[in-house]
Amino acid sequence: MRETPRPQGTAGDVGPGLPQRRPGRAIAHTAGASGSGTPHRSDSRPPHTPRGARHTDPTGHLGTIPPVPRWPVPLVSTAGALLALFLVITWQVLADGPLLDPDERLGLELAGRGPAPLADFFADLGNMQVALPVLACTVLVAWFRRARRAALYAALAMAAVPALVVPLKLWTDRQGPLTEATGYYPSGHTTTAMVAYGAAALLLAPYLRRSWVTLVAAVLLTAATSVGLVLRGYHWPLDVVAGWCLSGVLLLALHAGTRSGQPPK
Repeated sequence: MRETPRPQGTAGDVGPGLPQRRPGRAIAHTAGASGSGTPHRSDSRPPHTPRGARHTDPTGHLGTIPPVPRWPVPLVSTAGALLALFLVITWQVLADGPLLDPDERLGLELAGRGPAPLADFFADLGNMQVALPVLACTVLVAWFRRARRAALYAALAMAAVPALVVPLKLWTDRQGPLTEATGYYPSGHTTTAMVAYGAAALLLAPYLRRSWVTLVAAVLLTAATSVGLVLRGYHWPLDVVAGWCLSGVLLLALHAGTRSGQPPK
């Protein structure tokens, strides 16, 4: 039996050929069942990408660009202050400025003070043979605890120490307190100790209930190294202060890098 063909609607038709909404059937982007006006799918499941969950771009439009992690303002200001102080001390060393006279008088006054064996022990805390294994152990702990970004940044911070200190020693060519040899600015032992122990404290802090203990230990070890270097006459006080500044910038960079890799709370 031949079926009667149905009439085909054209663009100009406005008659009853238009589709009519049937009661009881859900149509995409119609009001919800509760009359709230929110769109819903025909299978009553929520949409995969609701507009309310999308982020806006800098112009205010909806987009998918994730927010770029930035250094917090206190870290930026602290790093800037440390870098500025380091540049001032370096300029004084290069120009033989007025800060060097009181620095050398203080260094010569302190050299030889205190028990020599204890001062030598403190100064040796900045040796690579002592500080580097401590940092390596904490890097391995962080790596196996799946904090691999932090472990990598700590290793890079430690690698930056000789990359920065050695050229600076050659450039400034400052003479040591009790020797005619040069190349003592900044203090490599101070920088090594502060970066190694400070990075180790930052790596271990998330796994300890009293994280402040590691930070206090890092400060004490760095201070002991600095005192031992000055008392034994291995470095001028400004050499040590410059090492603090340089290490502080590296540790702040490490702290900011590890924070940017953490998910927002």
